Amino acid sequence: MSVSKLKLIECPRDAMQGWPHFIPTQQKVAYINSLLKIGFDTIDFGSFVSPKAIPQMADTAEVLQSLNDSNSKLLAIIANERGAQDAVSHTRIDYLGFPFSISETFQQRNTNSSIKESFSRVLAIQELCVQHHKKLVVYISMGFGNPYGDPYDPEIVSHWVQEMVNNGIDIISIADTVGLATADQVYTTISKLIPAFPNTEIGVHLHSSPENRAAKMTAAYDAGCKRFDGAIRGIGGCPMAGDALVGNMDTEFMVDFFREKNANTGLDMEALKESSFMANSIFI
Repeated sequence: MSVSKLKLIECPRDAMQGWPHFIPTQQKVAYINSLLKIGFDTIDFGSFVSPKAIPQMADTAEVLQSLNDSNSKLLAIIANERGAQDAVSHTRIDYLGFPFSISETFQQRNTNSSIKESFSRVLAIQELCVQHHKKLVVYISMGFGNPYGDPYDPEIVSHWVQEMVNNGIDIISIADTVGLATADQVYTTISKLIPAFPNTEIGVHLHSSPENRAAKMTAAYDAGCKRFDGAIRGIGGCPMAGDALVGNMDTEFMVDFFREKNANTGLDMEALKESSFMANSIFI
């Protein structure tokens, strides 16, 4: 299932989840509905996780009920089978996303489970997805290294991608969870994975500060990546990763980047401007 054209995945869930104050449900609905007009391949709109762990996402099911129809697909993040059961019960949801960390420390922090336990969860969730005609997207968290001193090597990434592929998972996104990847790491990792797994959709979920986002984007694009996650204004990051949130890849920056490459994103630029203006009133 190789990707022949660019796929942009907008992640308001990632932008919102660590925000310091609760964003009212109707404000979330209005914002996500504005994003659904732009033409993104997928909207990572919410998560079915413990409200104690991520209070901002406690209203995901309520938000979903008020979302408008769109050609964009909807993705929800889950961390265990219970969340997956909730997610697959909603016909509007197309994708379930599971954060599978190759850092033992971060897997415990993020999903309160070991790598071994998390892989068992992946297999159970994949079965649920097949039964309910959903697709599972696995995010390889800490896919470019980790700050905890846990073992890391690109071969570890390849090993776990192979394990996912062996079990029927064909959309895998390599996540720079804490934004520590270098451009060389991004290029080396992605340029090896894409030809090694030609029937798998390999994407990147890059967290990045403004200073190095161009280098990381160039590395992923030059390595052949066609699936990119981002968030308007570059807001967000994983609140389970540490005290400081390293922002998402800025969507508007990505659009400009692809325009310079003469790569067509297919997005409605006026609708994008409206969503960006709305973001200014939400993330303040």
